[in-house]
Amino acid sequence: MVARARELVSALRAPHIVPSPNIWHWPAVYEAENRAQDVHGAVWRVLEPLADWTGDVVDVGCGSGFHLPRFAERARSVVGVEPHGPLVEQARARVAGLPITVLPGSAQALPLADGSADVVHARTAYFFGPGCEPGLREADRVLRPGGSLVIVDLDAARPPYGRWLRADIPSYDAPAVDAFFEAQGFQRHRVATVWRFPDRETLVSVLRIEFSAAVAARAAAEVDGLEFTVGYRVLARTKPAGLIL
Repeated sequence: MVARARELVSALRAPHIVPSPNIWHWPAVYEAENRAQDVHGAVWRVLEPLADWTGDVVDVGCGSGFHLPRFAERARSVVGVEPHGPLVEQARARVAGLPITVLPGSAQALPLADGSADVVHARTAYFFGPGCEPGLREADRVLRPGGSLVIVDLDAARPPYGRWLRADIPSYDAPAVDAFFEAQGFQRHRVATVWRFPDRETLVSVLRIEFSAAVAARAAAEVDGLEFTVGYRVLARTKPAGLIL
């Protein structure tokens, strides 16, 4: 996630998509990472009251589609949007036979009609603070009045994961990011989660795709066992009834 954040923050300043080094280059390890995350479902409990998950849901930066079946359990329709072609194909294979559509596209140019969604969800993808305004505008364009944009991102203030994140990205200004989203009208919810791995090899492999070699080694040395705490920042805002884009 930190590696993905670092590259996608750069992408916000560029006219093209910048490769995400973790899931793009290590999809099998990233799959293991997804399975290890939030083992107690804390993020999902916070998300539940923030939006109408029974309507039309869009998952931006859906990757290999890990969360799409979860949305489809309740939603009327689910669309995953992903810029990387191989991940689009992996997501389509994952959801084959389910009422889910996976489309190639970016947060800045969603392949969806105006007012076609009740929820736009993004998890550790694109929406990292200042610079993501084009994606915010696109989300508002595709949302119906009263629809919700929900963003799940890492909380750099929560140790130990946040400490490792800051070591790898010392320029990351967490208060400035919080202030940016507050100015954009988002409500913020901080969530503590547990990541639990089946063995040390998987844990270390995940750390290695998320952090620089030095920080990954330090993090692995600090973890005694098969789990550690990761904080998330859940952001949500509702599209006003009178907003026209």
